[in-house]
Amino acid sequence: MIWLAFGIAVAALALAGWLGLRLRVERRRAAALEANSALAANAARELATSNERARIAREMHDVVAHTLSVVVAQADGGRFAGRTDSEAALRSLETIADVSRSALTEMRALLGVLREGDGEAALGPQPSLADIPALVATTREGGLDVSFVTTGTPRPLPIGAGLAAYRIVQEALTNVLKHAGPSPHAFVQLQWEADALSLVISDDGRGAAARRDGSGSGIAGMVERATVFGGSLTAGPRAGGGFIVKARLPLTSQGGSLASASAAGADPDAGADA
Repeated sequence: MIWLAFGIAVAALALAGWLGLRLRVERRRAAALEANSALAANAARELATSNERARIAREMHDVVAHTLSVVVAQADGGRFAGRTDSEAALRSLETIADVSRSALTEMRALLGVLREGDGEAALGPQPSLADIPALVATTREGGLDVSFVTTGTPRPLPIGAGLAAYRIVQEALTNVLKHAGPSPHAFVQLQWEADALSLVISDDGRGAAARRDGSGSGIAGMVERATVFGGSLTAGPRAGGGFIVKARLPLTSQGGSLASASAAGADPDAGADA
């Protein structure tokens, strides 16, 4: 009986020791998993922050570049018109005021994203495909002779693709204002195909020769916007003179990689812009 009791006591002590060791191992494993989860969460937050900063940089570039191009064109026109046509000069000032207010609203919305702890930042609705006619009209009022046409049957686009289409048209028209020379004509076409939306923005101005004046990110940004949605974009001189931008956005979401941007067909030197 004594040996039996001794054996039971030893077995109990061994079991208790094993359970204690097992518990310590499980606690260490849980702590390691928690630490790894925290690291993964931090990495995810850093990546999301980096992506958001890149997005905001693209948006601010497009808003500022387009607005300043229109303002400069109107200011130049108003300065000359003021000598002989006060009504034309007044219209130029009104256009400058309108586009500046619109840009200020967009800038406030973008900067609102950067406010820490502001859960109700000024996140107004972003431009979409439906706003392209108004964009064309504003650009026309800014002094550019631009035509606009839509063909095919409109269909739903992936979330965010409408904004990408708007920004592509905006950037392309900005480049026309900046680089196409005096009195160009621009043409914007939205063509709904069976499985994609095609955008064509062209002009009959001085073409690529006038656009090799810098290493800006305008066309690279347009390529990036199209590629994000599995689309493509090409930009370069147009046969017969002028410049042309062609973009294609699939109607189904199929995110691409920025690494394939060069394969999308854009020559980074053919349309360098600010």
